[in-house]
Amino acid sequence: MGKFEHQAVLLDEALESLNIHPSGIYIDATFGRGGHSRAILQQLNEQGRLIVFDQDPQAVAFAEQQFVDEPRLTVEHCNFNRVADVIEQYGLKGKIDGVLMDLGVSSPQLDDAGRGFSFLRSGPLDMRMDTSQGETARQWLARVKPADLINVLKRYGEEKFAKRIATAIVETRAEREITHTGDLATIISDAIPVKEKHKHPATRSFQAIRIYINEELRAVEQGLKAAVSVLAIGGRLSVISFHSLEDRIVKRFMRDVSSRPKLPAGLPVMEADIEVPYRLVCKPVVAGERELAVNPRARSARLRVLERRL
Repeated sequence: MGKFEHQAVLLDEALESLNIHPSGIYIDATFGRGGHSRAILQQLNEQGRLIVFDQDPQAVAFAEQQFVDEPRLTVEHCNFNRVADVIEQYGLKGKIDGVLMDLGVSSPQLDDAGRGFSFLRSGPLDMRMDTSQGETARQWLARVKPADLINVLKRYGEEKFAKRIATAIVETRAEREITHTGDLATIISDAIPVKEKHKHPATRSFQAIRIYINEELRAVEQGLKAAVSVLAIGGRLSVISFHSLEDRIVKRFMRDVSSRPKLPAGLPVMEADIEVPYRLVCKPVVAGERELAVNPRARSARLRVLERRL
């Protein structure tokens, strides 16, 4: 499990954004390979506590192995959209000092061909974050209707050649089952008439299928609501997103909960008199040149931060 290296993105910026108190209670909602968690623990004293979540069984096994002798850390195997349920069971609702959500696919998931996320290394066509449940990409592609496939490629991949790609996939599966990522990547590449510079032709389609298989955008919407519901007053939610679809959801959510509601004219209440329970802490944070030089995957990362005021 340790052979795939993973560099935590925006590590220093994320730690600073959480405004960590040594004896506080924190959540790493997307443990991955623990880069952020390890750094958070270094800032906690013996009274501090860290609860980590991940839906990936490999990540959970890694966490339990790496932190077996760490009494301050608790591991939960589930999607971050269940944060509120778990925290309520612990009796800690309204007592969490910070939640960190890193929405990117971790390097071990991308680099391990066996997980089926990579179009550069051929492996079984899986793409599930949680390999213990749900339909694989291979199973879905074998049955999906052409119109639904086009919709997924357009909606989640913003792929302008969605119809060509869907037609190629449907024609291929009529002759043989598509079982490996390398095969799918070739089908997609051959279907696209115009290639983008510095971008693999299958990038958008693989992103779209992965998001659909894992219901990622719905989980983000649910996870954001769950996260703010457990925060203590002064507690912060820090979210790192990597593509525009996720970032749009995060931006809209944080804007909405930190804005005064628009009131109908004539009410005996002024908008300025309504106190807003959350505030935006800063403008979106991006990776600096030093980090980009050693970790190009950080190029698209955006960190947004929200604080509970009331």
